[in-house]
Amino acid sequence: MKALVLSGGAGTRLRPITHTSAKQLVPVANKAVLFYGLESIAEAGITEVGVIVGDTAAEIQDAVGDGTKFGLDITYIPQERPLGLAHAVLIARDYLGDDDFVMYLGDNFIVGGITGLVDEFRSNRPDAQILLTRVQDPRSFGVAELDETGQVIGLEEKPQHPKSDLALVGVYLFTPAIHDAVRAITPSWRGELEITHAIQHLIDSHADVRCTVIKGYWKDTGNVTDMLEVNRTVLESLPRRIDGDVDDASETIGRVVVEEGARIVNSRIVGPAVVGSGTLVEDSYVGPFTSIAENCRITDSELEFSIVLRDSSIDGVGRIESSLIGRHVQVTPAPSVPSAHRLVLGDHSKVQIHS
Repeated sequence: MKALVLSGGAGTRLRPITHTSAKQLVPVANKAVLFYGLESIAEAGITEVGVIVGDTAAEIQDAVGDGTKFGLDITYIPQERPLGLAHAVLIARDYLGDDDFVMYLGDNFIVGGITGLVDEFRSNRPDAQILLTRVQDPRSFGVAELDETGQVIGLEEKPQHPKSDLALVGVYLFTPAIHDAVRAITPSWRGELEITHAIQHLIDSHADVRCTVIKGYWKDTGNVTDMLEVNRTVLESLPRRIDGDVDDASETIGRVVVEEGARIVNSRIVGPAVVGSGTLVEDSYVGPFTSIAENCRITDSELEFSIVLRDSSIDGVGRIESSLIGRHVQVTPAPSVPSAHRLVLGDHSKVQIHS
């Protein structure tokens, strides 16, 4: 069994971060989202992985390499532009051959991994197996309709009037039957080859399409709110570890990770939080659910429920929260602006001015 990992999307919902960086490499708890998926694939016993890459191919390849550090054998498959999930399957045909495969969206995050799902698929070997989860607003997702027995009878892509609240999670398992299906469909109104249409083709052809409704944690990290929420979830599971230097005037409370080479000076860190190697936190407060990457400087500031990417500095800022701060960013107070009041007052006026 092989894996096909999609890492070619543009990440428009995470701009401006993704103007200069691949969305799959934005870190959660100081580790790229893509890496969690690759680790889950390796844990499931899959070693051959094809990675679909687009405009950010060089950055993805530099970060992932040949896959050795994950215990994987990586092959890169270029996609000229993102034309849909089914298009990714189409262009990976030669690589996938006649093997079964799991397709994993590189910006998705599933707590607990996919080992159980892969084992179930290997045992039963349906033509396709999809993951579903209940969401509040299904209109932004592929949506599944089930019959009274729990069998999948229909799929829609981002419907305006969803027939259920069951959204497709970004992990799919297929036999080679999917290859005929992706060749049989035509582009949607979005100009893309939709994987939902390909799976619907299997359903209409009376193929064996099964679903698993997951109750665990899943997030599509395509926007800042979800990225911060995933960061919070991962940080809650990290054990306390202090490998860096924390001076006597500082305090670390709870699940705090201070990487080797980091320094905490006259500051208070309240976990769960992680401070990357080479980072200095001085005269500052770092609150819960915050991850600060390597080689940052946080001085005379307060930071909470945020992600700070590498080589950035925050100096003299009263408080920052619920923020995603990119690489090589400098955050400082605005210079004071002289103020003046211009008044036209009538007789016998009484005015109070707060200076």
